[in-house]
Amino acid sequence: MAVLLLSCLLSVWVVWGVLGSTVHLHKMNDQDGRCIYSFTVPSANEASCPSPDETVTALQALQRESHAQRVELESARARLGLLENLVDQLHGSQAVRGSSLSVMGLLRREVDSLKREQAQRDSQVSKLEATIRDLLQAKSGLEEAKRQLEEEKHELERRLESSVQEAAWLRASPCTQTGEVPSRDSLQGSREVSKWDMEDLDYQEMKSELTEVPASHLFPENPSPSIPGTEAADTGCGTLVWVGEPVTFRKAETIAGKYGVWMKDPEPVAPYTHETAWRVDTVGTDIRQVFEYENTDQFVKGYPSKVHVLPRSMESTGAVVYQGSLYFQRRKSRILTKYNLKTEVVEVQKELPNAGYHGQFPYSWGGYTDIDLAVDELGLWAIYSTAEARGAIVLSKLEPETLEIKQTWETNIRKQSVANAFMICGSLYTISSYSLPEASVNFVYHTSTGTSSPLNIRFENRYRYSCMVDYNPAERKLLAWDNFHMVAYDVKLSKM
Repeated sequence: MAVLLLSCLLSVWVVWGVLGSTVHLHKMNDQDGRCIYSFTVPSANEASCPSPDETVTALQALQRESHAQRVELESARARLGLLENLVDQLHGSQAVRGSSLSVMGLLRREVDSLKREQAQRDSQVSKLEATIRDLLQAKSGLEEAKRQLEEEKHELERRLESSVQEAAWLRASPCTQTGEVPSRDSLQGSREVSKWDMEDLDYQEMKSELTEVPASHLFPENPSPSIPGTEAADTGCGTLVWVGEPVTFRKAETIAGKYGVWMKDPEPVAPYTHETAWRVDTVGTDIRQVFEYENTDQFVKGYPSKVHVLPRSMESTGAVVYQGSLYFQRRKSRILTKYNLKTEVVEVQKELPNAGYHGQFPYSWGGYTDIDLAVDELGLWAIYSTAEARGAIVLSKLEPETLEIKQTWETNIRKQSVANAFMICGSLYTISSYSLPEASVNFVYHTSTGTSSPLNIRFENRYRYSCMVDYNPAERKLLAWDNFHMVAYDVKLSKM
């Protein structure tokens, strides 16, 4: 109560200080005996008090104004609540946005990391795929090598069986033993080419049994009627009518010389002459060595003047020497190669279109003799077959400089039905057997007329395995390789 009184007095004192002496304080007891304090303050705006009606009107105006203010206050309060909600939402969205941005940053970093890992995996997969491809290629190469080795194994087994039979035949045949000094190329060939142990395989009796004889003694100056010479009257072209007996020049010393080819150039180019000879032993999988001899005497004695090492392996016994170059078929392909013997450079390589190779259309004795090159009075020839010809012999005249085909003939002679073939004056001649002692030249095909006819000209396989027969038009002889032996046959042609 004292506090209330004090507050009232203090209020009166404040009002008194403000309004001055116009404020009047009154004190009196009410009907209940309580002390009542009151004071009066004159209106600054009103000269007199309004009437009751005016008071009611003023009160109503004040009430309306108070109600309007209350409504406005409620509206302001509502708007303030909305603003507070918006502010809260704004703060909340900013927090969410910040959180979202943080999460997005993490996600981006994770995606970038996954991309890098994916790129690394892709690179590893590419490397693995390349490795797998290389392994598959290596596997294919190994399978091909295995197949080739199997073929070579079968071929060597067949040759070994044949050699054993021949050894037995040689043991049973009477022969005169003569001593000899090993030739230089036999020693070189045995070191560089042959990988066979001759002693262990009991091939001792197959070593050369020839006595050194000057080449001039092999060709008498006055030939007998049984071995025709090359008189001037017989230098023109004609048809083959006679083949003489074989004259043996020498014998190979190693198993690598079981099959081979020996050649002379009918149109030599300096520094070579008609006497220069070349020899290749063709047993093996990498035939590259070509032995060169200055003359026939050195060839017979086995003293090569040079050993060429070809940049590409040769296939079988179909090579020839013509106009200073060696022409041969590359191993396991139908590609013909021209190798300049003087410069020792491969000058031309040319594919023989559609020609069979590596055992598709060989001669009857086999040996991958699918493509056989030949030389005669008219130039360079290829003897082969194709799938289109169904194994019949196909002849192509070749341009020596480019190995382009100038003209082609398809014969009616089955290539695998004959043992060998050679060209004379543009005509193809075939031999019936490679092993029968009494074989024959059994067919001729004339390119001039496109016709063929049977023949029966005696041909002797003295050593019972002729793997190569070629004609030399300059010497008018057949050069042949017969079971290790290098032999030559005189021939006679009919007058045109």
